[in-house]
Amino acid sequence: MDDTPGTGQLPASLPELRAAALDAGFTMSCDSRTGGLLATLAAMRPGGRILELGTGVGEGTAWLLSGMNPTATLVTVELDDIVQGVARDHFRDDGRVTFVGGDGGRWLEEYDGAAFDLVFADTWPGKFTHLERALELVAPGGTYLVDDLTPQPGWPAGHETAVADLLAVLEARPDFRTTRLTWSSGLLVAVRSAD
Repeated sequence: MDDTPGTGQLPASLPELRAAALDAGFTMSCDSRTGGLLATLAAMRPGGRILELGTGVGEGTAWLLSGMNPTATLVTVELDDIVQGVARDHFRDDGRVTFVGGDGGRWLEEYDGAAFDLVFADTWPGKFTHLERALELVAPGGTYLVDDLTPQPGWPAGHETAVADLLAVLEARPDFRTTRLTWSSGLLVAVRSAD
């Protein structure tokens, strides 16, 4: 079985965003399998509140928006204003998305709004730093997703240990049910208990 999303499921904006990522030298976009999962998780939350930590050029954003219904909302946070600018330009007419430029860790520290039904941590803040705060922002019954957990060329020294520590912390939490997926770039899905 081919586990990549069929062409009918790909966001229409994906080819343009991929070309922009190539032009910008941005190599950290989520792959199509992770994207397909993001769209599916977003579709499970009609009217849901979604948080993406790490917009990049907006490939993950495109997948999330493709799964969201008209009343769902997305907040996406990115430190690099240049790469996020690609996403802002592309999705400027989609009122469901709010772009936040700046440090994700600072945003997590300062955010005082409602919790989210889905949190996708695709950058260091919310994953390797500020993890506790990101998990606090997952609503009861909500989902926390992290990717890029399988060793990859170019990982900095000691990163494999950081990933192992992250997995140990997440899997030890009694308030989340976790599943590792040795698929795509290596994922962990965690759902917050509803009680």
